Amino acid sequence: MKTEEVLADLRLRFPNEPEYHQAVEEVLSSIEDVCNERPEYERLGLIERLCIPDRIFAFRVSWIDDKGRVRSNMGYRVQHSNAIGPYKGGIRFHASVNLSILKFLAFEQTFKNSLTTLAMGGAKGGSDFSPRGKSNMEIMRFCQAFVAELWRQLGADTDVPAGDIGVGAREVGYMYGYYKKMAREFTGAFTGKGISFGGSLMRPEATGYGNCYFLLNMLATRGIDIKGKRVAISGAGNVANYTAKKLLELGAKVVSMSDSGGSIIAPEGLTQEQFEYIFDLKTYEGGRLSEVPERYPELQYHSGQRPWKLVQCDIAMPSATQNELDESDAEALLAGGCFAVSEGANMPSTPGAVHRFIDARILYAPGKAANAGGVATSGLEMAQNSQKLSWTAEEVDAKLQGIMADIHAKCVQYGRVDDSFVNYVRGANIAGFIKVADAMMAQGVL
Repeated sequence: MKTEEVLADLRLRFPNEPEYHQAVEEVLSSIEDVCNERPEYERLGLIERLCIPDRIFAFRVSWIDDKGRVRSNMGYRVQHSNAIGPYKGGIRFHASVNLSILKFLAFEQTFKNSLTTLAMGGAKGGSDFSPRGKSNMEIMRFCQAFVAELWRQLGADTDVPAGDIGVGAREVGYMYGYYKKMAREFTGAFTGKGISFGGSLMRPEATGYGNCYFLLNMLATRGIDIKGKRVAISGAGNVANYTAKKLLELGAKVVSMSDSGGSIIAPEGLTQEQFEYIFDLKTYEGGRLSEVPERYPELQYHSGQRPWKLVQCDIAMPSATQNELDESDAEALLAGGCFAVSEGANMPSTPGAVHRFIDARILYAPGKAANAGGVATSGLEMAQNSQKLSWTAEEVDAKLQGIMADIHAKCVQYGRVDDSFVNYVRGANIAGFIKVADAMMAQGVL
């Protein structure tokens, strides 16, 4: 297999999909040597089949706003691979959603889910609808219209969506309720549900907590204690908030958070009181970080800027969105003494930034490994639903810690370069790929 030939073919067949091409290139460049040891992969077209989704659903979603106007958005579901389990992946509601982004996310999800050791394939879905500024009734009507188009493709053993950017417990509840009405069954066809109707404890915390657990495993390879370390976080949504919460519990100093408007910088680290205010502001009140200095003038707000060049840190945890950290940001982080990066978002670092981190031989964890705690706990929710059981928060957290330790061990197994450096990108890609490839080979050409 020659990576450039595969990429050239995909770019020709699927033009104007840069995020998708970027995700494919990042994986294929890591697994090329492994693939070349198995000539049967090329004979059976395995790489091409693995890169192209099994199927894509695209549809119009028409809904009625509070003024009685009919509005229309696009809806999508990309079912990428079910080689190792039912399709599994979140639904994103955001104005930026397009097919390229969803194909990249579904592709990444396939390998992330493989890393968890749980029986889950890869998928992703969403719409260019944005819940921001909409009433609860408008959001409910949109969610119901979205599921009305998609419900036949979903099911506990077929395709199990969850939340993502713009889709939290409220949106999942509306979608699951309508799915249940249409399918006339009460099964685990969605994850991220409310606790009262089949949800799992620890699911909201899981992605952020899991990222911290992966980080702790990385730091342990170099004998580094997280206590007192300065950590820069981007984002102020679910992942970023629970990352910050766990870091404060561990004794680290959270020196930044951000939203689409700009960044909050806390040179001495957020206090517990300051963090709780930000958590409530972003989680329950729909506020903006620009409001924070009105309450805490000692915190610096920088409009329109990401945190990476604004504050020195020991550890960076990008937790907002794709391609939010570029090569110049990476250089600024390295110049400021950053020795570890653990990604809470999906593909938040550009290829140039990733190369800089790897060349510098710092601890760098790609999102498909570090942020796999969210989908891992979704898998645990699926298991609880199948057994009609509910586990305690302590049980779920213990299983999450074990899964993140296992993912880290696999990354080390396949990514070890020498006694002093592990290429976690290579390790995660190879470990995730091998399981999916073996399943595809065993099941024949489908």
